[in-house]
Amino acid sequence: MVDWDKLRIFHAVADAGSLTHAGDVLHLSQSAVSRQVRALEEMLGSTLFHRHARGLILTEQGEMLFDATKAMSRKLDTTTARIRDSEEHVAGELKITTTTGFGTLWLVPRLGKLYERYPDLKIDLMLEERVLDLPMREADMAIRMKEPSQADLIRRRLLNIRMRLYVSPEYAALRGIPQTLEELSSHRLICQNPTTPQVSAGAVLSQSLLTHHVSATLLVNSYFGVLQGVLGHLGVGILPDYMESESPHLIRAMPDVESAEVPVFLAFPEELRSSRRIAAFRDFVVEEIQSLRRNPGES
Repeated sequence: MVDWDKLRIFHAVADAGSLTHAGDVLHLSQSAVSRQVRALEEMLGSTLFHRHARGLILTEQGEMLFDATKAMSRKLDTTTARIRDSEEHVAGELKITTTTGFGTLWLVPRLGKLYERYPDLKIDLMLEERVLDLPMREADMAIRMKEPSQADLIRRRLLNIRMRLYVSPEYAALRGIPQTLEELSSHRLICQNPTTPQVSAGAVLSQSLLTHHVSATLLVNSYFGVLQGVLGHLGVGILPDYMESESPHLIRAMPDVESAEVPVFLAFPEELRSSRRIAAFRDFVVEEIQSLRRNPGES
């Protein structure tokens, strides 16, 4: 029978690609980690790593074993979560992923309400445009700007959003509010660079407006940066329409111009269906979305 502790150490080394880094994670010396890996190789009668100057590379046999230990790790994580969630009290870690824009502009400002309800919840919020693999447990739940394509996910459409043009009241008083494409040409356009990772509908709108010979531009790589530019009275910014409730003082420009509709989905793995933490976060987000719909002009 294979020693579970040796498998745990092997998994850490394979995941880190280095004896030293694995030792740091496991709080063991490099020599102790190396001895355990050699002992496992002797037990299995097979070489698990190729050693070279830049680190370790798994052999074919090592890859097979690493696939098995990854599956074991995911199963243990799921079982641990279910055990913790069997209690009435909602606590423990919850890994959430969403886009940088939605996370910074909509989700984070609301999390105080969630923590008031569940003070022992530990949220690991990963804000990035890359779509994380939920079945592989890179995250427990995702809020994405398109319907997830991965299998074995429970998904729910939360709302639809559009990208629109906005200015600050101070900018409007000083420079006016453009109403047409011709008028926009004399204003500074603030938007995400169409080549940066973002919602495709936003990129299409930005690219379209940038072809109309605007006098000046400010290109940034996040909607948070666009918002700060608008609030700093620098020009006309492209922002998601939920900002009308988050910053009700913003003034919409060119009301006939907007992006295509963007669906916002919440998704999580089927195996976490019974998780109390998942249910608590899901219900909280749905409540906030419903509140947003009831009071579109309020934060």
